[in-house]
Amino acid sequence: MYNTKRLGELNMETMSINKINELAKEVLDIEAKSILRLKDNIGEEFDRAIDLLFNCKGRVIITGMGKSGHIGRKIAATLSSTGTPSYFLHPAESTHGDSGIITRNDVIIAISNSGETQELLNLLPLIKRFGVKMIGMTGKLDSTLAHSSDVVLDISVEREACPLNKAPTASTTATLAMGDALAVCLLEKRGFSEEDFLIFHPSGALGKGFTYHVEDLMITGDKLPIADENKSFAEIIELISKYKLGMAMLVNDKGILTGVLTDGDIRRTLIKYQNIRPLLAKDVMSRNPKNISKKDYAASALNLMEKYSITALAVTDEQGHPIGVIHIHDLLKAGVA
Repeated sequence: MYNTKRLGELNMETMSINKINELAKEVLDIEAKSILRLKDNIGEEFDRAIDLLFNCKGRVIITGMGKSGHIGRKIAATLSSTGTPSYFLHPAESTHGDSGIITRNDVIIAISNSGETQELLNLLPLIKRFGVKMIGMTGKLDSTLAHSSDVVLDISVEREACPLNKAPTASTTATLAMGDALAVCLLEKRGFSEEDFLIFHPSGALGKGFTYHVEDLMITGDKLPIADENKSFAEIIELISKYKLGMAMLVNDKGILTGVLTDGDIRRTLIKYQNIRPLLAKDVMSRNPKNISKKDYAASALNLMEKYSITALAVTDEQGHPIGVIHIHDLLKAGVA
């Protein structure tokens, strides 16, 4: 006999889960649209903002209250890590001495969706007194903040993702996206390189990926599984077993890399052929294998491994001769992967 009460409870639970899932999708739709709407706001004002920030002789001071402040902190962190020295200034603390960090050479980015946040507006007299240029990021172009700014970036949204249309959701997402757009454009305009990025990220996998070059981590010398492509398939299996790298590098009569034979190639060959004795390495090897230069960054090697789902890369010289192997285990040990 069915428990009708329990069946009813299960139906209610299912309905509730479906409703939650639909609401979550709606939130994501609203926030995605809020970002895409920003594309219409990229124009002369955005260009002026980039010029102000690029030519700033001091630092970029970002300020905002509440949720805008949280977003401002993230924008400041992103700018700093990509070559634009930035600080976050809490507007409420600014009137109790913290505004002393502002200099005449700085540029202010003030964030307020309403453009009427009182703690932010309290900073205006000081900003105007010092003659500091200010970029206002606001959703209200007729607000006090907008009228007081040298450049205004429109971050308005049609509605918040909150069902009450009250909690800052879509508006903060749009603000964050606009901040990222500023940071990336400045990065490009400055010619910010991988080496520059390393300077600001010396710790962690990102930094280590640019600290090490392939030659620092690759296997060389008599530890390399290199063989002539005309060797028998059986001989290459023995070579792979001996060096325990999961692959062998195969070369032609000029010593140029023509292919690799991996554990995966071996499995596929054994499945395909009943008799492997007549087979040569070149008959079953993977031709035109992925390879890398010893001068490349370890991060580049990791990118290739992840992209093509491989665990080892042949390292070749300018003529295509194999000179090393870099293995995922070496990247792991170095903290790159």
